[in-house]
Amino acid sequence: MKAIQQVAFGLESLQLKEIPTPTPAAQEVLVKIEAASLNYLDVALATGTYSKELPLPRIPTSDGAGVVAAIGDNVSKWKVGDRVMIHYNQLWQNGQATPTTNHIRTGVSTPGLLAEYAVIPEYALVRTPANLTSVEAATLPVAGVTAWTGLMSYANIQPGQTVLTQGTGGVSLFALQIALAAGARVIATSSNPEKLKKLQALGAHEVIDYKKYPNWHEEVRRLTNGAGVHATLDIAGSATILNSVKSAGFNGFVGLVGFIAGAQLPLDLFTIVGSYIRLQGYSVGSLQSFEELAAAVEVNNIHPVIDSVFPVSKVQEAFQHMGSSNYFGKVVIEMN
Repeated sequence: MKAIQQVAFGLESLQLKEIPTPTPAAQEVLVKIEAASLNYLDVALATGTYSKELPLPRIPTSDGAGVVAAIGDNVSKWKVGDRVMIHYNQLWQNGQATPTTNHIRTGVSTPGLLAEYAVIPEYALVRTPANLTSVEAATLPVAGVTAWTGLMSYANIQPGQTVLTQGTGGVSLFALQIALAAGARVIATSSNPEKLKKLQALGAHEVIDYKKYPNWHEEVRRLTNGAGVHATLDIAGSATILNSVKSAGFNGFVGLVGFIAGAQLPLDLFTIVGSYIRLQGYSVGSLQSFEELAAAVEVNNIHPVIDSVFPVSKVQEAFQHMGSSNYFGKVVIEMN
């Protein structure tokens, strides 16, 4: 089969190779991958920013969707032809995360999904929503589940509450769509006037230009009559955490999900303690959360926001585009 192999650290090392097609063992499923989407983590892993200890060569990417091509012995949940998405935290089935549930992560501790075929345990697959193509479905496993877990599982967003979304990457746009479907009011940020218009077109009730308002928590407070928001997902880390915390209202929730601007967090304990703010670090979510998201996507006919679709032959260009931050929504690679 054809697969992208990362042979060294650096985007130039991503090469299309011919490698043996894997065979599913007992309780495993062979999935024909139709599309894979990119996250900032994929760029960080490919460049060595995240870790230089990964064994090479490796197949990159954690997000993907396709069709069941074959099943191993004792597989009862799936049959050939089923449309499926691949779960990221493979052992995290439900409940709280533990060291064990964090042990196997698709594309990090296992081969990734930029390949014609991938072998996946039967318990690490979720049925693709009927309203989505595989290109759309490939965006759900990491970004979609991250947004769902933060807003619905941890923050328990309710109708009428206010959610702050940050920027126009995959997690933030899923957060916007999920919050709207839950009946919440959404305030969204960007520094690009055209992107601000797109955020409004997606349904954001208010938008903030964070270049115009570098202390954008002050605008958040103004737009909420001083109350602050019920929840926000902080996607940049060092550069945004203070604004995130100061944007949160009493008993507010701040999900720590990104590190694109740095992983060291300057914290304002007076605000956190004085307003009983909850900071929650987490990584994506459980299979149960994924299944809940898939159901919500189908029932509410939510379609992921896709910035661009690249053929697998242009994998380096896709990763470069993802690393540029000049996108609105998800970057997808189609496996032809």
